[in-house]
Amino acid sequence: MIFADYRRDQLRRMYLEAWRKFSARQPLEPLEAQIAAVIADHPEYIPWLESGEDVLHAEFTPEGGRENPFLHLGMHLAIREQVATDRPRGIAEIFRRLTAQHGSPLEAEHAMLEALGETLWEAQRAGLPPDEQAYLRRLERLPGARG
Repeated sequence: MIFADYRRDQLRRMYLEAWRKFSARQPLEPLEAQIAAVIADHPEYIPWLESGEDVLHAEFTPEGGRENPFLHLGMHLAIREQVATDRPRGIAEIFRRLTAQHGSPLEAEHAMLEALGETLWEAQRAGLPPDEQAYLRRLERLPGARG
C-alpha cells in the first residue's frame, strides 16, 4: 500500500478503523496491526481518536498550536519501516544505538522524528525526493547515535 495514493481523509479513516478493530478485538490486517500498535504507544491520542468522525476533518496549523496526531503517528510508522528494512542503509544501527541511549524503541523514534520531519520538509519545498544521506547525517548528530 502506497500512502501517497490516498487522500487525507482516507488515511485518517485507516487509523480510526484500525483502532476500532483493535479495540473490538477483531482480526487486523498487517498494516492495521502496525497502525494499532503505534496508537497504543500514544495513549494521549486515544480519547481524541475515539471521539468520532470530526477527527477526520480536524485542521492542524502552526498557528493553532496543536500537534497533528496523524502526522506524528505516521512518522513513527515510517521510522519503523525504515529500521525494519535498513533503508537508508545504516539507520537500523543508528536506531539500535539511540534505543540504548534512550532506554526504549519508542523514545529512540521520538528522538528521530525531528530529523525525519526536516528531511521531508526540505524535499517537499524543493519538489524532490527526500535526501537519504542528509537524513542520515541529521540522525548521526543526535546524542548517542554514533558508536
